[in-house]
This record gives sequence, C-alpha cells and structure tokens, in this order.
Amino acid sequence: MSADTAAATDVISAAGALSNDEIVDRLDRLFREKAAVEGAIVVLLGEVERRQTYRDDGATSSEAWAVERFGVSTPTARAYAHLAEKAWDIPHLVGGLCDGDLSLDKVRAVADTATPETDRELREQAGNCTVRQLSELVRSKAQPSRASDRRFLRFNDQFRTMTVQLPSESYAETRACLHARARQIPSDGDTPWDQRLCDAFVGMVRSSNGRTSTSTSSPYFVVAHVPLSALVDESGEATELAGELERDGLISGETVRRIACDATIAIGVDDDVGHTMYEGRARREPTDAQRREIMRRDRHCRFPGCTNVTFTNTHHVVPWKPGGSTDLHNLALLCLHHHHLVHSGRWSMSGNANQELTFAGPTGRIMTSRPSPLWTTRQNC
Repeated sequence: MSADTAAATDVISAAGALSNDEIVDRLDRLFREKAAVEGAIVVLLGEVERRQTYRDDGATSSEAWAVERFGVSTPTARAYAHLAEKAWDIPHLVGGLCDGDLSLDKVRAVADTATPETDRELREQAGNCTVRQLSELVRSKAQPSRASDRRFLRFNDQFRTMTVQLPSESYAETRACLHARARQIPSDGDTPWDQRLCDAFVGMVRSSNGRTSTSTSSPYFVVAHVPLSALVDESGEATELAGELERDGLISGETVRRIACDATIAIGVDDDVGHTMYEGRARREPTDAQRREIMRRDRHCRFPGCTNVTFTNTHHVVPWKPGGSTDLHNLALLCLHHHHLVHSGRWSMSGNANQELTFAGPTGRIMTSRPSPLWTTRQNC
C-alpha cells in the first residue's frame, strides 16, 4: 500500500469514529476555512489582474492563466476572475468571504449587481439569506424590459449542448410548439419526457432545414474522416469504427451511411495513424483539407491555457522560408494574440504538432501542449 493510500485510509477511518456532532462541527470549521481561502484567492487574482501579471506567462487573461497554471476548470477560473475584477468595489462582500462568514456562492449571487453604495447592505443581506433567496432578490431588481428582451444562443461543441435564452413571447411560442410535437411522438412509456422534447426539437429543425422550393441540394456539409482500410477492405465484414465526424466524435459505418442521406458528405481518407495528406515544401499555405485536419487535431489555439477558437491562424512551427515543411507535424493553430507573441520573438515554439509542442517564454518558463485527446484516440483505433 502506497503512502498516499495509507493516509487516505487513515482519514476515512478517523471520520468513521467521529460522533454526529463532531462531524457537523468539523464541517462548519472546514467550510469557513474554505471560504476564507477562496477569498484570499479572489483578492490575489484581483492584484494579478491589476498588474496583468498573467502576461508574463503569455496568457491573455487572468482566467486563462489560472486554468493553465493551477489546473482548475474554465468555469472555476471564470468565477474567481470575475469576482477578482470587482473586489476593489465590493470590499464588504469580499471581506465577508475572507472572514469565512459568506460562501463564494453567496458573493457570486450578488456580485454583478453590487456597487460601492450597496456593498454594505448586500453584505448584511447575504449573511441572512440563502443563495437562492439572494438570486431571487437580484432578479427582482433587474430591469424588466431589458431582461425580457434578452436573447442569445450558444453552442458548446465539446459537450454537444446548446444554451438558449429567448424573449418571453418567443420562449412561450417555442415551448408550446416543442411540447405539442413531443406529445405526438410515440412512446411505450420508457422514453423520458426530456428525450422526447429533444427529438421534437431535432424534428422541427429537419422539417425546416433551409431548403428553398427550387433547391434540391442539401444545406448541410459534413466531413467524415475514414481509415483507408475501411474503404479498400473486401472482406464484406462491417467494421465497428469508421472514423471521426469532424469536430464531434468517433463514428461507426452506420452513422456515415445515415448522415450521407441528408447531407453533402466529404470523406477525408486517412493513413494507418489517422493523418491526412502531406504537402512538404510544394506550397507555403496549407490546403483546405489540411486546415480541417489541423482544426480536428488542435480544436483551438495550441498555446497552453488558451481556448480561442474563432480568431486562429495556421502557423509553421519551423518557418517555411528557412526550410520548414507544410506538413501536419509542422503546422499548429495559434490565435492572433499568441501568433503575434511567437512572431515577435517574445515566445519560442518548437516540437512536433502531432505529438508535443514546447513554448518557452521571456521569463524562462517552459510549457507544453498536446493535440486533442480525441484526435490521439482516433490514431490508436
């Protein structure tokens, strides 16, 4: 048994020997200590933001810096960074957090509406209200007209989810339409209601898929990466894995056949390790097919901690002019900010983009970046 395992076993055994009152007392103390530690984190991140210390490590924000430096999730880093930006304006709320009197969730609930004038009052209310009550209090003070007109739709490609907020009338209309469609979907009682609502939503999209009355072509364009062996295998046996649906996940042959019925489908033929096409020094700019493959591999800017997807360029790791090739291993996605940092010489970049890239900064810090795990999973299949 390792030392870590033994220590964990001792803690678990000790917890089992405590009385109920002792457990509650210890949890009271630990949650207060947790709040105080998070308060200190918020204050220090606020100072990092004020000094822009994160730029020493090539980050574009304290949020991105915290994700890469401390290994926290993006939502956690965003919560800390958001409060850190407001810390100077709400000293009473942040003080309550540092003292362990208020939880991070309570401070987050009122931080967006808090001002230097309302800070003290909200600190007192937060001490007497639950997180839910504080959220309701904030919503009640929001401008009704502004809240009712707000609308947005965001996609999360990683989890295949959508987040939508609609104006009140549009929300009521959409909800009624989806409920009516979901009730018409046959069910033996085993299909949960939320799944039927999802099926209704997909059905509504497919029924109005953007085709005009004179158009016979599909409005959808899908790229599927398929192993060469799957195309030339003459055994007649169905393969469990056909390849990867670009920017989504691993797919089967049946999935390829199904989506091909409703979409214009392009097949990127891969070699035995999942790579597509090499250009060498025949051309400087990567082809469209190479750009798609690089996006499939990197998903976002390859600079450690950066998740920028929209504003990215394909960068030669070894510059093309001195002799770098236009091949996948020598091409990587960089956002405009980090592209400039590398070209200006403030940061250096080396390595194989298919395996590991190394970034060295002006302070001497070394960071590494690897391809998307989904891409490497595809290689090993």
